[in-house]
Amino acid sequence: MSMKPKFLVLWGDGINCENETARAIDLAGGDACKVHVNELLKSPALLRDHQAMVFPGGFSFGDHLGSGQILALKLENTLKEELQTFVKTKPVLGICNGFQTLVRLGLLPDADFQRSCALVKNEQGHFIDHWTTLEKNSSSPCIWTKNLPAEFALPIRHGEGRFVCQDEKVLGRLLQNQQAVLRYKENVNGATERIAGVCDPSGLVFALMPHPEAALHDWHLPFAGKAWGLEFFKSAVEFLRGKL
Repeated sequence: MSMKPKFLVLWGDGINCENETARAIDLAGGDACKVHVNELLKSPALLRDHQAMVFPGGFSFGDHLGSGQILALKLENTLKEELQTFVKTKPVLGICNGFQTLVRLGLLPDADFQRSCALVKNEQGHFIDHWTTLEKNSSSPCIWTKNLPAEFALPIRHGEGRFVCQDEKVLGRLLQNQQAVLRYKENVNGATERIAGVCDPSGLVFALMPHPEAALHDWHLPFAGKAWGLEFFKSAVEFLRGKL
């Protein structure tokens, strides 16, 4: 058996889902290494010791100046070069606040550090917290969603989760390249095209607003059914072990 792939799980400064995310990675057969934001900013080369990176959910820096904004600025100022190299060959996942951070960093949708999309306030104008059904785009290049069925349920809990694009051109390219990986079955927050998760053109960098780490076991579901959250992490571990 090959060594377990190491996943860097970012934590600190208001990120609050790192323990559940680390547990999901360990259950999936990976090796979760929680690294504090400050530690990573102090030693950017730490990234090179890991085969994948996860930006968990929460409220980084209390969502001051907007969700994920301060974290994105800090990472861009210190870590841009290391991240640019990392995302070319290694899987990166953003969950909820992590999605907001990756979009603000310009690592999604095109991994080119250019901002072309945003996650803005839900059309309801308030925080939402419930389970929702998602539809998977089976034509997507995303390496994180290979093992998922056409439809499954995950919980959402966000105030700024409405995905929007800068213009029609960006949206058109996103849809044409099959980068809209997950869609809400129903309009839950006003997101363009009901988009719940997107990947970059390579399929390595992926982020979603729902929380897969909160749906690891069937008993996590508030209704009868199957939990699919673990499959996101299993897919990445399989990819890293060269099985995909």
